[in-house]
Amino acid sequence: MPSLGGDPARQLSVGELAARSGVSVSALHFYEREGLLQSERNDGNQRRYRRDALRRVSFIKVSQRVGVSLADIRAALDSLPGDRAPSPRDWARISERWRAQLDARIAELQHLRTDLDGCMGCGCLSLGTCSLRNPGDELGASGSGPRRWLEPGVGEAGADVASTGVASAGDAHTGDATAG
Repeated sequence: MPSLGGDPARQLSVGELAARSGVSVSALHFYEREGLLQSERNDGNQRRYRRDALRRVSFIKVSQRVGVSLADIRAALDSLPGDRAPSPRDWARISERWRAQLDARIAELQHLRTDLDGCMGCGCLSLGTCSLRNPGDELGASGSGPRRWLEPGVGEAGADVASTGVASAGDAHTGDATAG
């Protein structure tokens, strides 16, 4: 294992890092195997972490919580200096690189929240505007997955009802076409 430098008396054992960070020892070992965290071994072959590992573990936890992939987290952590504790400027560089990605994620979450707020549930009372309505599986022609989500504007809900004036409760959520 690489030498992390710093005062060995100020380094943290795996148990201390787990207790301070609120992360299990097994999670810390996983982070290490995934290249997200580094330790060195003392004379007794026990792991020791620099104190700035606390910030790194916090960064990992928060990033995972908001859905950032381990690959993206690893790339960000790899950009930090390995020979010293990261400075506020180092963390600001990561923030700037992630800004567009995080803004897009926020927009997707707001879109999801809006769509969920508008949904009346199964047996929909608003077939003219139901975002799940897909008579005849028309959206299947444009690909698999949540087409309206992936391509806003595709097969807008209510378009077929507006043009035909026909809607059926049987086609609201299943994609089965029982009417126009």
